[in-house]
Amino acid sequence: MESIYLKIAALSGAAAVAIGAFGAHGLKARVEPAMLEIYETGVRYHFYHTLALLAVAAAFPGLWQSRWTHYTCASWIIGMLIFSGSLYLLVLTGVTKLGVITPIGGVALIMGWCFLFAATFSMRTQ
Repeated sequence: MESIYLKIAALSGAAAVAIGAFGAHGLKARVEPAMLEIYETGVRYHFYHTLALLAVAAAFPGLWQSRWTHYTCASWIIGMLIFSGSLYLLVLTGVTKLGVITPIGGVALIMGWCFLFAATFSMRTQ
C-alpha cells in the first residue's frame, strides 16, 4: 500500500514544481502581489506535504503496521487538494468564495499530522 503513496508523492512533487514555476513566471505580471502571495502559500504547503508524504511512504515497514499511517497519507492528499487547490483556483479564477473551503483543507493537513502521531504508538520497531 505504501508504494501507492510513494507514487502519489512523486506526481505531487512534479505538480508542485510545475505549479510553482507557472506562478513565478506566468502569473507575476497578471495578478496583484497579494494574490501572488496567496498562490505562493498554496505552493509552499503543497511542497511541505509532498515531502512529508514522501518521507512517510519511504518510512521503515514498522510504521506501516498501523492503520493510522494510511489515514495520515490520505489526510495529507485530501488536504493538499483542498487547501492548495482552493488557493490556486482562487487566484486563477478570482472567485474569492473559494477561500471558504480552504480551512477544510487546512484541517485535513493538521489531522494528517495528528494521525501520524497516533501511528507512532502502534508501530513496530523491529
